[in-house]
Amino acid sequence: MIVEADNKDNPFCETIEGDCLKWLESYSGEKVHLTFVDPPFNQGKEYRHFNDDLPRKEYWAWLAKILKRINEITIPGGAVYFMQREKNTEEVLKTLRVSGWEFQNLIIWKKKTSAIPCDIRYAKQYQIIVFATKGKKPRIFNKLRINPPLPPGYKYDRENGLYLTDVWDDIRELTSGYFAGDEAIRDSAGKRIHIQQSPIALLLRIILSSTKPGDIVLDPFAGSGTTMVVAGQLGRSAYGIEIDPVNVEIIQRRINSIREADDISRFHSYYAHTKDLDGIWLVKASPLFNKISSE
Repeated sequence: MIVEADNKDNPFCETIEGDCLKWLESYSGEKVHLTFVDPPFNQGKEYRHFNDDLPRKEYWAWLAKILKRINEITIPGGAVYFMQREKNTEEVLKTLRVSGWEFQNLIIWKKKTSAIPCDIRYAKQYQIIVFATKGKKPRIFNKLRINPPLPPGYKYDRENGLYLTDVWDDIRELTSGYFAGDEAIRDSAGKRIHIQQSPIALLLRIILSSTKPGDIVLDPFAGSGTTMVVAGQLGRSAYGIEIDPVNVEIIQRRINSIREADDISRFHSYYAHTKDLDGIWLVKASPLFNKISSE
């Protein structure tokens, strides 16, 4: 029998600087409820502390070890959301399967902008996010209802919004020039510090869907800390592991003083038709995140 710890009244947010696989192998704490996996995509990008040009077989074997260990420290029914490039869909599904996860959904995150088409294929405009669970049935799945603008050609407004599907076309990416907006973290010259920063709206949707207040959220590739920023405001506990000390410093600044651009309250009305929304979204922010900065 698994007895779940209740962190609702005492959530924590811990940033770990180091290699995620080493940390996972040594972890012996409470079971995790949700993990968001957004690793480097092995595209040959110049990271300060990671080789992004590994042999393909080595890269996927490395991810399989990470996902297997995450599965081992996850509570039965716990969830993982694994984000990757669309061309790697087959490898993502295979890697999750061999590491013990049960497939639930292939989510299409449709971007607002598209890549320039090449001569032999269509321009790409989406990333995949695979939702999988430890066991056949999710421990928690909150059926979110959203309230997007009425599409062209539709005559009547929806009184109760509509249920979220596996196509997410309403979340703006932050990696498209000026579309990155105020949410993107920038240096004094206005240059984005972390060009692969995930948007607040994306992690808000994932955490709302698959956790409840007091749960533990894990991000083994914490990057700029978006997962932790959102989890803390929702009253969830969080571990974020990041190998780059510069990014660790960014994360600490973000969680110590939430910027207006990181404040999740602006999205509350978008999910207002969700049943028992106030039971999964603590309207009052966690004590960890009770200071909103105007920076």
